Amino acid sequence: MNQVVTPGKTNIHHELIVAGFGGQGVLKLGLTLAEAAMHEGSEVVWIPAYGPETRGGPSFCTVIIDAEPIGAPVIALADTAIIMDQPSLDKYQQRVRPGGRIIINSSLVDPARVRTDVDSYALDANRYADEIGDPRVGNMVMLGAFLHLLPLVALETVITSLSEALSKRNRHLLPLNQQALAAGAAHLETLRLVPSE
Repeated sequence: MNQVVTPGKTNIHHELIVAGFGGQGVLKLGLTLAEAAMHEGSEVVWIPAYGPETRGGPSFCTVIIDAEPIGAPVIALADTAIIMDQPSLDKYQQRVRPGGRIIINSSLVDPARVRTDVDSYALDANRYADEIGDPRVGNMVMLGAFLHLLPLVALETVITSLSEALSKRNRHLLPLNQQALAAGAAHLETLRLVPSE
């Protein structure tokens, strides 16, 4: 089992899958986390993959964060998966190790279909994004929840990474992203799924 520790520790290691469809900001979620981890001095691998469609097709990425150089960039069984839609749950939840974690966007994912041999968490990310005022920040709601559960990097570092990535034209979106990160951290709900008889 890979050990997860707070930033600054020497034995940090985590393997993450993020999956959804194009337009949900799946790749941006993974890239933002990867850039923040690099800012804090970790070794990082970020590998994106997506379908040929600009929006609506499958979107997927993996992120590995380690204190030491990463020998193998491919994830066999992840420690955590962030799942943004139902087809992604059906496709990728078997790629999480037993005892790992799955965080779902319960706006689009049925909690009853999550495996029972993992720690599962639900977040109504679409609703919280709409309440903030921009449906595009659902990915940052999910990232905020993930970092509340597993503080691999500081939220301040994530905000710095976002600030650097945003163009001057889009700098006004930074406060919305900050609100989304805070909403995810505040509203993470534990799912206590009982195996069916």
